[in-house]
Amino acid sequence: MNAPIRRLSTVVALLFTALLLSSTYISFVQAQSLQNRPENRRTLLANYARERGQILVGGAPIAKSVATKDELKWLRTYPQGPLYSHVTGYYSFTYGAGGGIEGAENSLLAGSSDKLFYRRVTDILTGKNQTGASLELTINAKAQAAADKALGNQRGAVVALDPTTGAILALVSHPTYNPSVLSSHDTSKVVAAWQQLNAAPTAPLVDRAIAGDLYPPGSTFKLVTAAAALESGKFTEESQIPGPARLKLPQTTIDLPNDFPGNCGPNDKTTLTHALEISCNTAFGWLGMQVGAKDFRAQAAKFGMGDRLSVPMTVTPSSVPADLNQPQLAQSAIGQYDVRVTPLQIAMISAAIANHGIVMRPHLVQKVTSSDLAVIEETQPEQLSQAISADTAAALTRMMEAVVRSGTGTAAQISGIAVAGKTGTAQHATGKAPHAWFTGFAPSNNPKVAVAVVVEDGGNVGNEAVGGRVAAPIAKAVMEAVLGK
Repeated sequence: MNAPIRRLSTVVALLFTALLLSSTYISFVQAQSLQNRPENRRTLLANYARERGQILVGGAPIAKSVATKDELKWLRTYPQGPLYSHVTGYYSFTYGAGGGIEGAENSLLAGSSDKLFYRRVTDILTGKNQTGASLELTINAKAQAAADKALGNQRGAVVALDPTTGAILALVSHPTYNPSVLSSHDTSKVVAAWQQLNAAPTAPLVDRAIAGDLYPPGSTFKLVTAAAALESGKFTEESQIPGPARLKLPQTTIDLPNDFPGNCGPNDKTTLTHALEISCNTAFGWLGMQVGAKDFRAQAAKFGMGDRLSVPMTVTPSSVPADLNQPQLAQSAIGQYDVRVTPLQIAMISAAIANHGIVMRPHLVQKVTSSDLAVIEETQPEQLSQAISADTAAALTRMMEAVVRSGTGTAAQISGIAVAGKTGTAQHATGKAPHAWFTGFAPSNNPKVAVAVVVEDGGNVGNEAVGGRVAAPIAKAVMEAVLGK
């Protein structure tokens, strides 16, 4: 063999070797990831060839597939679309699955999850049509409807939890949208709706309850400051602490004022309970500096701040800034400066206080079932942490009861039911109305529901908004729905 032919043969052999290696790598290493890519039309067509599992609330479908006669064999429908849009998400041939359970549990609903392997084999052997698994959610339909109605046309979010299990009873984010529009088989209408939703300045696709840009928590965060103080052993709920009209902040010429004229008690003094009852800024600013940045951040972390959670949708971690100096610490202690939270996180704080200091892992899926209703998987309650002692939780409960009984949260009172709560009014941008907050639980002596409400930019009352006036009535409506009042 002459030299040119030998070199050409070598090149051809190398090319065949490279082709063999690349095809082997794609077939055995990248196959699954390529199949799972949202833009993979072959996978989407295969998914549309079999019935997708239902998403259920109280046994009734809030997402289901109906048979069609067009190329796509099944059409995804949402019987109560906007009410549950941020819970269900959407399932679109054009944009895939996303935005809620549809995206987070796509493989189970589509029937492609490894958890369903043996069931798929059985279906093949018995000749049954393959279907996706159905998911029964923890949502309380009455609580969800009450939260949606009470929030009305205002932007914001509501989260309700079962404090003893972490089950999510309501998850509402406004503005909402209709996922049925995105699941249509009319591509031009789907594209137009998608562009409109993404261009909307109110960002209706964002789930404000667990994600988005997060919120300053305002005075609802005084619960964390109070918890840190009580846990230190240096304070009780009856401790006398400073409560002047304005608190001088060290290292700065700026004072921290109260949200109301005057001081918080005689001789500029108040008890810890009365400071929470009337939401005294200066008392809690001072208390935060006494607790110290290290213990303040540690207490926030015990309530779940900074944790990466999925419910199963991914939850944006809430945060307390690192390296707080004394003025920043005083501001953070009243839920301002750069403290940022999800409504879910604030609900978890109230739920922990209601549950003797124990934080439960929040979850939205109660069980996974097959088409013949056999239970494939069921969620068991899981403890995340012991945030505070049972004694501290009991003291905070009494303090929160005072807030609702005679303080800033009287609008959350329920006839015949003891309610514990805390209001918040969070300044967040110059010239903009504050966010209105409320968090609490009921009955406070035997808690069944913990709730957090945020209404953006003061809602319908704008600059006149305070948490007790705007957010507390919404929380009351949700708690009443859960308690059957």
